[in-house]
Formats: sequence, structure tokens, C-alpha cells
Amino acid sequence: MTALANRYDFVLLFDVSKGNPNGDPDAGNLPRLDPETNHGLVSDVSLKRKIRNYVELARDGAPGCHIYVQEGAILNEQHRKAYVALRPDDEKAKKEGKLNPKNDEEAQRLRDFMCRNFFDVRTFGAVMSTGINCGQVRGPVQMTFAQSVEPIVPQEISITRMAATNEAEKKQRAEGSEEDNGRTDNRTMGRKHIVPYGLYRAHGFISAKLAERTGFGEADLDLLREALVSMFEHDRSAARGEMASRKVIAFKHASALGNAPAHALFDRVEIGRNIAGELRKIDRQIDNYPPARAFSDYVVTINRANLPEGVEVIEWL
Repeated sequence: MTALANRYDFVLLFDVSKGNPNGDPDAGNLPRLDPETNHGLVSDVSLKRKIRNYVELARDGAPGCHIYVQEGAILNEQHRKAYVALRPDDEKAKKEGKLNPKNDEEAQRLRDFMCRNFFDVRTFGAVMSTGINCGQVRGPVQMTFAQSVEPIVPQEISITRMAATNEAEKKQRAEGSEEDNGRTDNRTMGRKHIVPYGLYRAHGFISAKLAERTGFGEADLDLLREALVSMFEHDRSAARGEMASRKVIAFKHASALGNAPAHALFDRVEIGRNIAGELRKIDRQIDNYPPARAFSDYVVTINRANLPEGVEVIEWL
């Protein structure tokens, strides 16, 4: 695998329409919000989950592209695979509930096995020191929480059912009552929380120096780029509505350590509102205009003037 020679920083823009991009189970599954600004939030964990799911679908267990963090997976059994591979004649490696490396050399070989076989360990890193100990890996790819570019107003919508759950309820519905004009009050099945529309922005970082330690290479970068572009296409559900990647803008550095600070490069990507064909800065002065309900209500600009030496702008999407 060709080693990664360049550092990358990237901006991911995605939107949600009539759905819940990342509900908070501790708050009744309400969309996550910054309580001070009412800007929507989507966690980095949620975005990484979508990348993992895409890689699992796209590569279907190909060598080197297994997924470590899977729904319902027992992580210690994933660790055991490394011990069984390194200790093929050791029966304890196949049965014991607690295993530790014999020395620093074996600890490194265990980490190397996990990185070599699991895409998400090689990419995002992992803490694998519980029970069956494979150590810790610091991944070269990190992402921030995504935040909506404007405040959002979540809506709560009740949903009802037409089917009865038992004979007694069916009889009650058939008989009806004068008070509710033949309808009963036990049809409510639950509530959905949706965001009518929101454009979200997240930042990502790819360290070539950390990639050297995990084996994350050019082929992995291609797969990551593919996942960032297409990860929402295979993550459909009624609850999430319509979600789509809209822009993925990467800053490629000529060196492994980088040629400019990431924050200065991110500042070059600006998002404004499209008001009657004119670009308007997002601020309180546009509050009297209709709310955004489509990606076409925004304008994304990239300042390419006087780029730092050794930095290249690449639009992955």
C-alpha cells in the first residue's frame, strides 16, 4: 500500500430536509442543539458511523477493510483475532477472557494486526485495552462535530396508527363514542422530531505523520473520500428524512507536517445566503427573509487568492 505523503484538512457540508440528523436519546430524541445559539449539532461519532457503514457495504469484508466497531459486535472477540493469529498454537488465546501481550514487541505486533485488518482502526484509531488487550491506536483521521450554519427550529409531529393492538381495543374503536365522533384517543403511536431544513458544516483533519504509524495509505484516502461523498446514500430511513453530502473541500499540503494552519484554511470557505440572486452574509439582518429550505438558498465560496505556498485546494465534491 502506498504510504500517505501529504497532510489534508477538509470541510464537509451536508444538509438534512424533513428529518432528524442526530437525535439525543437523553432529550426525547430531539435533534441536538447548541442551547446558546440554537444551531444544530451532529456528533463526530455519528459521521464516523456513516463512514464505517459505507465501507462495510462497499468493500463487503475485503482484506484490510473489516470494520472493528460494528453494531452488536463484541469488541474483545475482535481483539482475540489478533491473539489467535499471533499465537496459533496457544489454546488460551482461543478461550481466555483476559489476555495481555507478553512484551513490547508483541504489543506492537498486536496493534499492527488490528490496523492492518480493520479499516476504522487504521483510520480513526481505537482504545482496545479492555479485557483482551490490544493496546491503543491514535488514528490519523479526526473530525469535529458538525454545526448548522444557521439556527434551526425542530418540529415535533405526532404520528398515529390505524391498527388495533388487541380485541378489546378493536371493539372500543368499533363502538366509538359521541364525545370523539367515533374516534378514540388511543391511536397516538408516538412523536417524531424533524428539522425542516438545515445545512451543516464539519471540519476534518488527516495527519500523514500519524498515518505512518497505522498504515493508512493512499488507497485508504481514496476510500475515505468515496465514503464522505456517498455515505448518506446508503443510510436512508424515514426518521432521518433526506440527507446528502453537498460539498467536500480539501486542502492538500505539500508536506507531511503541513504548510499552513488548518483554521486559516477553513476560513477561506465561506457560506452565505442567496437572497434574490445576491450573496448575503449570514447575520441577524437576514432574519426577516424567508428561512432556507434548500441547498440552492445558500452560496458557497472558496477564497483561492494568495494561498500559502505548498497548499492546494481540491474539491472532492
